[in-house]
Amino acid sequence: MTPPAGNGANQVQGPTGADADDVRQRIDQLEEPLYNPFVERYLLDEVKTLRTEIQSTRAELIEKVVDKELTVADKTMSYATDTVTYFFYLIAGATSILVVIGWNSIRDMRNQLASVAEKRVNELVVEYEQRLKFIEEQLQQKSDIINRNQEEIERTNEVHSLWLKASQETSQQNKIAVYDQILDLRPDDVEALSYKADAVLELNEPLWAISLCLRALKLAPDNGHPHYQLACAYAEIGRWEDAIKSLSAAIDISEAYRDDASVDPSFAPLHDFDQFRQLVHPEDMEESESGPTES
Repeated sequence: MTPPAGNGANQVQGPTGADADDVRQRIDQLEEPLYNPFVERYLLDEVKTLRTEIQSTRAELIEKVVDKELTVADKTMSYATDTVTYFFYLIAGATSILVVIGWNSIRDMRNQLASVAEKRVNELVVEYEQRLKFIEEQLQQKSDIINRNQEEIERTNEVHSLWLKASQETSQQNKIAVYDQILDLRPDDVEALSYKADAVLELNEPLWAISLCLRALKLAPDNGHPHYQLACAYAEIGRWEDAIKSLSAAIDISEAYRDDASVDPSFAPLHDFDQFRQLVHPEDMEESESGPTES
């Protein structure tokens, strides 16, 4: 009852110009599976290597940012010291001139110098505190991004393992349990909802399947898989018009569902309906309406 993966399968062509029919014919002629556990293991190892590289990159980034902060702090202190020293020399020279001509006493000039120097140092401290705070915020943002990416990689790895486990299960109950684990990790996984609906239909629970398909269609209205499963579920409970409407929506998205519906046992009661035959076998309906040609 499960349709082939992907939408618009008959409309997408590969880089060599082959369409979906050619791909399907080649797949039917395969003598060996397209993948094996060794390929799965290779992908898992690649994900593990990527996670290790991200952790190393994070450590290097933190180290570089800390070194940068230390360098900025050293330059700040050097700049402040040099500035105060040069400013002191300038004020001392000006004070000497003023004392010579009698404008201010040395004590007054010293007090003014201390006040101006303190004000300048405070301004420099505030400025560089703001710069260090900005650098700290950037570092925190990058750390958060790295953590989120690492969590997403781990979640993707776990979901991939669960999909592999589901493909190896023969019991529909076990498959549903695995799909529930996937939905716990990704509640908006449309494919998990659709395949769970397929397994539920195998257990003769069409109402449950309808609920799952409607939930999936709220998340992805343009996904053909839940439309097709919804049509199967409606057909199981005798809602023929709703079944044909959902099947029509699935076929509009991908012509591949037309062939699936022609052999799906869920649609067996609909084979005598003109609407179903017009939808699944339009060429036969046209021939029957045109009738035999006159000689």
